[in-house]
Formats: sequence, C-alpha cells, structure tokens
Amino acid sequence: QVQLVESGGGLVQTGGSTKLSCAAFGGIQIPYTMGWYRQTPDSQRELVATITSSGRTNYLASVKGRFTISENDALKVSLEMNSLKAEDTAVYYCHIESGTTNSWGRGTQVTVSS
Repeated sequence: QVQLVESGGGLVQTGGSTKLSCAAFGGIQIPYTMGWYRQTPDSQRELVATITSSGRTNYLASVKGRFTISENDALKVSLEMNSLKAEDTAVYYCHIESGTTNSWGRGTQVTVSS
C-alpha cells in the first residue's frame, strides 16, 4: 500500500514563501506522476503542480512563475511557493498516480495572511 508523508505549510504572510515536501513509500511503478492539489471549503480540489518520473512539469495557470515543483530524490517532491497571495490559502494534498495506484496524502494547511 502506498503511503504519502507530507510536511511543511503553516501560516505565511502575503508576499512570503514556504515549502511543501512529500515522500512516497510503497510499491510504485514507473512511470508515475506526483504532485500537489489544493482545496478550500468553498471549492473543488484543483491541481496546483505535478511532475512526472521523467521530469515533465505541469502548473495551475495562477501559480506559474511563483511556484516550483521539483523531485529532489526518487519519489520525494517539493513545492516551493513564493509571492504568496491570500487566494493561495487552502489545504494542500500530495498525490501520486502510477499504474493502478492513485493515492492521496492527508493534507497540510497553508494560510496566507496579511
């Protein structure tokens, strides 16, 4: 069974930065796609950024140029979040998809406050 362990997040000031990390454990096939989604109480879960095992990235339009996803080691990804805005406030979920695997982390809160 695949397990995702998330870290990072918390309270950040508007314009500030923070970093989220996620590590995947378990039998994971290549190719895979890992990434981050976010959700607020008033919205559906949306893709923020993903990276494939071959290094291809994909970003939500509103975070392009501010967020950077990278795979620092196999099955360990981080999301650098810069120039944070109030609308980035959400619960961020790590996700991995590979073959028949489709797993979510428990989520970590990011709150951007002025």
